[in-house]
Amino acid sequence: MKAVGYSIGFLIFRIMETKKIALVTGANRGIGFAVAKKLLKKDITVIVTSRSEKDGQQATEKLSQFGKAVYYQLDVTDEKSIAACYAFAKAEFGKLDILINNAGINYDTHQNIENADLDEVLTTFKTNTLAPLKIIQTFLPLLRNSDKARIVNVSSGSGALASQDGTTPGYSLSKLGLNGVTLAFSNQLKGEGILVNSVCPGWVRTDMGGSNADRSPEKGAETIVWTALLEDKSMTGKFFRDRKEIDW
Repeated sequence: MKAVGYSIGFLIFRIMETKKIALVTGANRGIGFAVAKKLLKKDITVIVTSRSEKDGQQATEKLSQFGKAVYYQLDVTDEKSIAACYAFAKAEFGKLDILINNAGINYDTHQNIENADLDEVLTTFKTNTLAPLKIIQTFLPLLRNSDKARIVNVSSGSGALASQDGTTPGYSLSKLGLNGVTLAFSNQLKGEGILVNSVCPGWVRTDMGGSNADRSPEKGAETIVWTALLEDKSMTGKFFRDRKEIDW
């Protein structure tokens, strides 16, 4: 009987150990919420993060009907907050299989490259470019504990080189920078089998995208989740839209 009990206990431990763990930034609404929902439906545990604790807790309550969603407050521009979130994930799970850098700000249509407020541009860079960079640096030890670690940076077609027409300078240049972060980490980590990719979700009906956008958050989330679950180890350092590679 003891042997049987030990075997069942060991099996339960193995199941818990092998279940995938994902962290999604800005998961309280829009694309991030839709991504978390789709991951939960695939039986992946999701660490739901947001800057607003109230909004994040409410989102997590809604998401919990689809699977195991746990909340942790995270200000992506605050290094202490990032470190605290890492400590939580390490203590709670000991690994991270999927990291989705979704949080982003400021589609600055009110300015152009000639008259851009550089303080505003810098603030945008801190959230859209430097925050994902710091988060990846911080969570790498947990990603290295995964057999199939995947990092997805939610970018934009505005961040493509060919799209640099001088409009939305803070947003466009910060997403261009984010794509550079993707390429740098993909080359640094390809020998370890950690896939790092950027995704353009398209024009999505969110607070930033506006009500006239042609895609729902659910549609925008599709390729992000697809990229987070890629099996082909050669698929790293890519820029995807609608599950197809696009030009940087």
